[in-house]
Amino acid sequence: MPAADRHPEAVPGTVHLVDLAGATAGGKVELVPRPSDDPEDPLNWSRRRKYLAVALVNIYTMGIAICFTLQNSVLADITHDTGISTEHLVQATGVTFLVCGWGCLVTQPLALTYGRRGMYLISMLVTVPLMVWAAYSTSTGEWYAHRILFGLVNSPIEALPEVSIPDIFFAHERGAWMSVYVFTLFGFSFVSPLVAGFFTEAYGWRWTMNLGAIVAAVSFVILFFFMEETMYFRPTLEGLEDETRQVDEKATEPRASTEEKKKESTVTDQKTGTSYEKKDYIEKLKPFVRTEGRPTKTQMFKSMVWPIAILFQFPSIAWVGLIYGISLSWYNVINATVSPILSSPPYSWSTGAVGLIYVGPFIGAALGSIWAGHIADRLTLILARRNKGIREPEQRLWPLVLAGILSCIGLIIWGVGAAHRAHWAVLAVGLGILIFSCVAGSSIVLSYNVDCFKDMSGESTVSVIIVRNTLGFAISYGITPWYSNMGLQNCFIMAGFLSLGCMSTFLFMIWKGKSLRRRCAKRYWSYAEKGIHAAN
Repeated sequence: MPAADRHPEAVPGTVHLVDLAGATAGGKVELVPRPSDDPEDPLNWSRRRKYLAVALVNIYTMGIAICFTLQNSVLADITHDTGISTEHLVQATGVTFLVCGWGCLVTQPLALTYGRRGMYLISMLVTVPLMVWAAYSTSTGEWYAHRILFGLVNSPIEALPEVSIPDIFFAHERGAWMSVYVFTLFGFSFVSPLVAGFFTEAYGWRWTMNLGAIVAAVSFVILFFFMEETMYFRPTLEGLEDETRQVDEKATEPRASTEEKKKESTVTDQKTGTSYEKKDYIEKLKPFVRTEGRPTKTQMFKSMVWPIAILFQFPSIAWVGLIYGISLSWYNVINATVSPILSSPPYSWSTGAVGLIYVGPFIGAALGSIWAGHIADRLTLILARRNKGIREPEQRLWPLVLAGILSCIGLIIWGVGAAHRAHWAVLAVGLGILIFSCVAGSSIVLSYNVDCFKDMSGESTVSVIIVRNTLGFAISYGITPWYSNMGLQNCFIMAGFLSLGCMSTFLFMIWKGKSLRRRCAKRYWSYAEKGIHAAN
């Protein structure tokens, strides 16, 4: 009998997260999803092994983010040397984001079928020659060509880390680690232009692109020797584990780590008699794996289309894409306006000085990560305890209050300050405030998406990225004529209140989010159970 018929009252995302009958004050935190007895289950890994795995995901993110954004503070130099207009350089960045988002329709299903590790390695390796090509570009056509290929090859950065992190960590930990990923994505996107500015002054913009190739090559070597596969197929659905569970006190305690198991080639569960094979180091180096339970090729090709249908079938996912897309849009606005504004009178900054303005956004990204991660996770646990131990995904959305207000303030400070030729410190503060909201908003809604529909998070994340990057492309394409025709002050005041309005829609999700999830429940359980049947 289908899961939806066995549990008609089950709402996706609503889980029992806190056992209030526990011995500790405030109750015990339940492990969601419930780990298996397999020592190679990533949920059973030791903390050291988990930390290494998530560090490598962030090394990949850092490497691609640096290569992605090296040109942001040197647009004027590229234009001066090649004759490629700043408008075309900015629009090419928008095209990169567009291809990056839609490219997930191809790369994400491949990664979900054959393994995450291989896709990470291919993406990083192919980035090396693309950065070298960028260094030797001399025409607008060439620049668009390698930016399009760059977007396709590096599309895994947009969606793959968001499913790798839930592979490793439990529901009550996801928010913090998702925020670390978003901080790495945004933070190093601001460190990169800072370094590029001074590097360009010393060696020229072409060697700055070669620096990106070196970073990509070093990152590839590190990933090849240390990154493990995290893909693991479970026989249960998050939120319905109890249907296959006997009352077991061990379910509320972490499983023994791999290091605590006997150092044998196989481990046998004494309760069920099931034997689990342990991987040696050479096996872990395989770029692709044929994991038992992986999707069939037919399912893989279908999953290249499903993310588009998901947008129309699950309103919550479309909403996440909207908020994430708005956050990316303001990030693109900064990259499109910083260099033209600060390299022109009255500032007339050098390339290196333009790079220094990104210190403010980096600090804002760090603070936004803490707000959306550790603080949001703690708030979710507090609200779950008040809700009789039940976690609702909407409990995570309350920190968007601050993110929405600060996005409006940051945009207005930046635009009005630049229009009135304010002191550079005012502009830096405005950028820092804006990026706080971008990182916080992105982290919170990404975690919300996984919390709502965990067992199709691979496909739903692609849906989110399609919306996000399409919006990002539209803003990148239109921002230069927008502020040129309307003026910096009016343009950014309008943008500020547009951002506040979009962010404020989280109040509707808190009010009606569970109702929307309930309406989608039968469709979701049916969809998720197809993956379970494929795994058995």
